[in-house]
Amino acid sequence: MTSAETAERTAAPFPSAEPTPAGSEWWRTAVIYQIYPRSFADASGDGIGDLPGITAHLDDLQALGIDAIWLSPFQRSPQKDAGYDVSDYCDVDPLFGTLGDFDDMLAAAHARGIRVIVDLVPNHSSDQHEWFQQALAAAPRSPERARYMFRDGKGEHGELPPNNWESVFGGPAWTRVVEADGTPGQWYLHLFDSSQPDFDWSNEEVREEFRRVLRFWLDRGVDGFRVDVAHGLMKAEGLPDYIPNPDAGSMGGEEENVPYWGQDAVHEVYRDWRKILEEYPGDRALAAEAWLPTAERTAEWVRPDEMHQAFNFPYLQTEWDAADLRAVIDLSLRAFPGVGAPSTWVLSNHDVVRHATRLALTAENPQGHGIGPDSPGQPIPEVGLARARAATTLMLALPGSAYLYQGEELGLPEVIDIPGEARQDPTWFRTNGERYGRDGCRVPLPWTVDGPAYGFNDTGASWLPQPAQWAELAREAQAGVAGSTLELYRTLLSERRARSLGAGSLEWLEGYGADAVAFRNGNVTVVANTGSQPVPLPSGIVIAASGPVTDVIPADTAVWVVDQG
Repeated sequence: MTSAETAERTAAPFPSAEPTPAGSEWWRTAVIYQIYPRSFADASGDGIGDLPGITAHLDDLQALGIDAIWLSPFQRSPQKDAGYDVSDYCDVDPLFGTLGDFDDMLAAAHARGIRVIVDLVPNHSSDQHEWFQQALAAAPRSPERARYMFRDGKGEHGELPPNNWESVFGGPAWTRVVEADGTPGQWYLHLFDSSQPDFDWSNEEVREEFRRVLRFWLDRGVDGFRVDVAHGLMKAEGLPDYIPNPDAGSMGGEEENVPYWGQDAVHEVYRDWRKILEEYPGDRALAAEAWLPTAERTAEWVRPDEMHQAFNFPYLQTEWDAADLRAVIDLSLRAFPGVGAPSTWVLSNHDVVRHATRLALTAENPQGHGIGPDSPGQPIPEVGLARARAATTLMLALPGSAYLYQGEELGLPEVIDIPGEARQDPTWFRTNGERYGRDGCRVPLPWTVDGPAYGFNDTGASWLPQPAQWAELAREAQAGVAGSTLELYRTLLSERRARSLGAGSLEWLEGYGADAVAFRNGNVTVVANTGSQPVPLPSGIVIAASGPVTDVIPADTAVWVVDQG
């Protein structure tokens, strides 16, 4: 296929161009599987996963029973932040393949009934983006610099940054440039790494560029976008000083009134984007990564004329505690349907400690900090896995849409003992090793028990080292094995679909004690035991259980039971 043919090729909307009745759109009940491309499967053998690797394993995902995949960034990038530093929003990075490879993957997914959501990173670009290079070459207050957040410094000679903001990755959020004449010049804002300058979203040129980007991928046939840092983009007028709570998550999910998160003006952007998606058939969807303190605040991003979904991070951040879980579920089921959107549920992703480890930690672990061999509160692996299986069993019974992160269906834990010299997350470097960062949840997946890189590729290369325990957790080791985590996920997803739990409703049940989360959804009774003592097993037929049960449900176990007959 020539490059011209590749550029012109588009995929047909999935599944048809016929309008869907309001309230029955696919994204309201979908189970969406997040693929972190560089760690999923590597067809080229260079140690980094790619688009052909994804295509090669679509049958595995179809057999798992998911409805859609979401791909973390695969666009052209210097890879300073694993692709979240984009230099060209309308091309595929050669690490991952070509636009033709993307089209092949999209068509193959659609042929299997799997929709495809792509990541969009609008808060910032790479410093290698053509626009930022033009800005560096241009004069202060030029149109080229107006696309980004360039500001004069404070102090007698502008030697101090414009304010005291800190980067999410640690260190200052401002970097000073050297002007064309060699003198120290203006500062630019980067809420993340210095290689990721923030766009100025008050600039109409920036808004128009992203309209073009949206249409580029929609024309190719994608089913939607996951929007990175969707609570960012707009900054408070005057850029006031702000000192974050050191114990809060790095993305602001536990704090109100942060001048660079959750500004009201950002909603104008998504109302504009919603109109663009509605020009296209096939129920294209927008999903927000918006770290906000409450479900009610998060629901503001999914009002009827804005985005379609928002990740439920308050749920993700909830401890393995029955009272806390009941409270956040209640709040979610009021807040999201209250604005006409589905509740979403998520336990792991590429930015947080995997829940097979996180749920067994005994010390505070703010989002983004990660965990390493010297971190306090080290988990007991068996406890973490039991709680993770139970938490997923609970989550997949809830009405709404659910997100899974690659490898959680294998029960993968966080990889804690990555050597310092092998780490690649900017957080590790910008904090001089004080924070381990997110590498531990991004280690390439194990597909086979033996062989090079546990089947990640045929060469044995791996951009992050894989631990020896990957052999026993490999997909090959679990497929068809009763009681394995993989078979538990397959059972849960099959029963969820067959019984329409995503479109159901929740009725709380009493009588199981303070340490149990118990409810009914349709004809399924769900009980999760978060305590240390057994709780009664409901009468009926057990159709799914996260661990062995008798006439009682042990600690850290959840079940689905249907009425007999």
